[in-house]
Amino acid sequence: MSTDPAADPAADPAADPIAADDGPGSPAAEGVPRRRSVGRRLVRYGFLAVALGFGGWAVAREWDAVVAGFARLSWAALAGSLVAVVAALLGAMLTWRTLLADLGSPLPPRPAAKVFFVGQLGKYIPGAVWPVLAQMEMGRDLGVPRPRSAAAFFLMMPIQLATGLLVTLVTLGWNQYGWLLLFVPLLLVLLEPKVINAVIGYALRRLRREPLERPLTRRGMLTALGWALAGWLAYGVHLYFVAPQGGLLFAVGAFALSWCLGILTFVIPAGAGVRELAMVAVLAPHLDSGAAIAVALSSRIVIIMGDLICAGLAGIAARRDSV
Repeated sequence: MSTDPAADPAADPAADPIAADDGPGSPAAEGVPRRRSVGRRLVRYGFLAVALGFGGWAVAREWDAVVAGFARLSWAALAGSLVAVVAALLGAMLTWRTLLADLGSPLPPRPAAKVFFVGQLGKYIPGAVWPVLAQMEMGRDLGVPRPRSAAAFFLMMPIQLATGLLVTLVTLGWNQYGWLLLFVPLLLVLLEPKVINAVIGYALRRLRREPLERPLTRRGMLTALGWALAGWLAYGVHLYFVAPQGGLLFAVGAFALSWCLGILTFVIPAGAGVRELAMVAVLAPHLDSGAAIAVALSSRIVIIMGDLICAGLAGIAARRDSV
């Protein structure tokens, strides 16, 4: 799972990651007006400010209960939660690596981990395009064509969203979340390799880029879906360590649902605030509001720590290989 991959880079047309830095013929070099870009940026920052404002107000209103909720969390539980997050992030990396290999650029585990985990730190920067730009530049140093890196990155979102909604339906119940079935036909179409290859080909033609040398295969897609599902299970274990009241299956579904809602609000970095609000709402049947807020904040902190740990370890491992 993005990793906490919660932003849609395609939502920022002013920042074309494939055409970036292409010299005199690029849109940026020709001085294309950026009014729409400025407007979208203002919307993002405004939405972020509102989300953080409501989040801060909710925490302040329930401060005593939040403090009590944190007090109930043991260091052992937080450590177990962090280990599970690292496992989930590995699942996301393997999803991405599988897609990249299927498109024609297999990478050894350590270099792949460095490109993915270091690049993913860009999701915390407003603008949505930074993770893919970082992965494209680091991947190019390893011989991965930039369009291929971009294709693997963009494919992560529909895969994680589809598997996250499936996990929600299976674990939280069809009666309460059956409305998610409305998204299933669209997601099935988006995950069909023939459709994906056609969309990628069309986008590359519009950008006047060479087509991908190898199309995505059904076997590659199914393998990527398998790794994504494994990642959701690990994320559920992460939440279960800090909120075991509803059971493991409930924890898996609660996190998947909150993450999916966070990724749909691509205007703010890493779904900041939205995922926590959704998690508090989902946890409401089992925890009081203060304890639920403490769990949501703990989850966010543990995931940030997991991102930093994975990026640091991957960078060190890749550096040792190059020495």
